[in-house]
Amino acid sequence: MNETVFEITQMDCPSEENLIRIKLEAVASIAHLDFDIPNRKLTVFHTNEIELIEQSILDLKLGGRKISTKPTDQIDFDKNKDQKKLLWIVLGINFAFFFIEMTTGLISQSMGLVADSLDMLADSFVYGISLFAVGGTLIRKKRIARLAGYFQITLAVLGFVEVLRRFFGAEALPDFKTMVVVSILALIANGICLYLLQRSKSKEEAHMKASMIFTSNDVIINVGVIIAGILVNVFHSNKPDLIIGTVVFFLVNKGAVRILKLG
Repeated sequence: MNETVFEITQMDCPSEENLIRIKLEAVASIAHLDFDIPNRKLTVFHTNEIELIEQSILDLKLGGRKISTKPTDQIDFDKNKDQKKLLWIVLGINFAFFFIEMTTGLISQSMGLVADSLDMLADSFVYGISLFAVGGTLIRKKRIARLAGYFQITLAVLGFVEVLRRFFGAEALPDFKTMVVVSILALIANGICLYLLQRSKSKEEAHMKASMIFTSNDVIINVGVIIAGILVNVFHSNKPDLIIGTVVFFLVNKGAVRILKLG
């Protein structure tokens, strides 16, 4: 058995972890994957095929590079970590906030909240792929991933179109209070999700520092919407909201492309 450590510079939330798991499932020689999201490290326990493993990680374009490979005597891995139950919890939180942010975004006319809701939906897709395809074939998982990817791209394109329409049209100002309050709640929800997923890795990580939560792109997006809401109120302009909306739609589209590459 060999133990190979990879640095994944763009693995900053559980969504990337699930994408990597799906990508590497086709490699039969892998016995176990150990993710360290806060430190952006992935340890692969395998028998051979290191070239295939490394190439699969590079294909995801998440900034992966091999750090070290060494023999190991470890052969006993705890594969029953209640991950399915935990994924259901995280999926539920993300999907609930998709509806919350989408509804409040449309009511308050905030493209930032609408875009952030799609980011939540994108995470839900990734968790859903892992859940609904449990026990299924790799082909089935890739088909589900492909459908999710195309759906995300469609929503992102529609979002871009709406941003352009509002940018050149005379639209009412978004309700900045709704933007700030809902984004703070989403920020808390993302923090809880990341904490729960990190806590599941091992007992040692159960009390990880809260600052590690802020390595998540989702948290950065939430903060961006909060700032945009404040700027909307300060400058009495909808441009900050449209700008953050554009950025998030771009990130959602980028995530969709990564999912499509799994197929």
